[in-house]
Amino acid sequence: MTDLPVAERQGPSVPDVARWLAADAAARPVRLARLRERLDREGVHAWFGTRREDIRYLTGFALAEGEEKVAGVSGQTLISADETVVLADSRYRAQAHDEAPEARIEDVYGDLAERWPELLASLRAIGVAGGAAPGGVRRLAVDAASVSHGTWERLRLASPDIELVPAGDWVAEMRATKEPAELERVAASCLVADRALERLSSSIRPGVTERELALELEWIIRTSGAEALAFDVACLSGPRAALPHGSPSDRTIAAGEVLLFDFGAQVAGYRSDMTRTLFVGEPIDRDERLYRLVSEAQEAAFELLSTTVGSGPEGADSLTPRMVDAAARGVIEAAGKGELFGHGLGHGIGLATHEAPFLGRRAADVPLPFPTVFSVEPGVYLDGETGIRIEDLVVYDPGAARCERLTGFPRGVTVVGA
Repeated sequence: MTDLPVAERQGPSVPDVARWLAADAAARPVRLARLRERLDREGVHAWFGTRREDIRYLTGFALAEGEEKVAGVSGQTLISADETVVLADSRYRAQAHDEAPEARIEDVYGDLAERWPELLASLRAIGVAGGAAPGGVRRLAVDAASVSHGTWERLRLASPDIELVPAGDWVAEMRATKEPAELERVAASCLVADRALERLSSSIRPGVTERELALELEWIIRTSGAEALAFDVACLSGPRAALPHGSPSDRTIAAGEVLLFDFGAQVAGYRSDMTRTLFVGEPIDRDERLYRLVSEAQEAAFELLSTTVGSGPEGADSLTPRMVDAAARGVIEAAGKGELFGHGLGHGIGLATHEAPFLGRRAADVPLPFPTVFSVEPGVYLDGETGIRIEDLVVYDPGAARCERLTGFPRGVTVVGA
């Protein structure tokens, strides 16, 4: 496992962003071809998707986090044998033409069910080997995980001769395997986050509140190269660190306590995610012992990943997400703390903060995809007393003999505010 010192890593530049967007444009035909091949194998004639990260991946049209709640159907996409159709109302039409220049933009505003028969009739069906099939679309794959039951029924009734088929996470599975430009953006997001926590460290002292530190960290991230936060900053002190997904409060930081940060940056659409548990003044014995236990568990997972990468692509065929989780979990269980580690070991990251692959006790029992990037974040939580978690992102690519932590902030016992 290799580490890149923070000082030796460069943040995103304007040419970097332009190059990444160009790489996306060049990759989209390949991505669409892969989806069409999948649809053909599944025996469906076209695909209808609504998840914003899938739409950006396939078309280039980008909605901000949460914007889909007000965008209506704008961005929702139909993929047929030879066309990509992006729906957009008047608020998003110009953006859609600019960001999805290869797509046909259809003006739809509150009348999707009315337009539905016409839209489907305009599509040529995917047939053998992804080509066009005679007779048009008769079976349409719909992303059932993101389409409400009400919408499903309205579309079904609008075109009763079209069979709506629940689609699996087909695009999410594609997104789990990362292209080089995608990995570069995750790394750039990690660097922004690393430097932000370094800058914040001087502001950590007894008497400041969780909320004050969270707001300052957000400001640093947003003014240091990130276009947005990957998710809301978590800053939790003392007993509140036992909340794995808690939100900052007005509680003041006290000496002798842990201080847990969980946060990430977003650069050119791609996210980072890191957790660091710091010590405000010298740690008490209990907290330091728990920290070293969590660190040992994380290292066990990294060691398994590194060993697998060293064995090449053939060896990677036997490594599953459950096995990586078990390597870390086994260390904590051996210390008699297994019941204090309730969540999974990690998750993939990219256009979404949580995406495939997922590492946990109930994860898919299939080989890890590669190249990919995911978090490794064991934790131990004593309700009402303390909590420790360490989270890093790792690039996993046995095909290129690469197993690399992208998170550069120190992982050892770190004392602040002394």
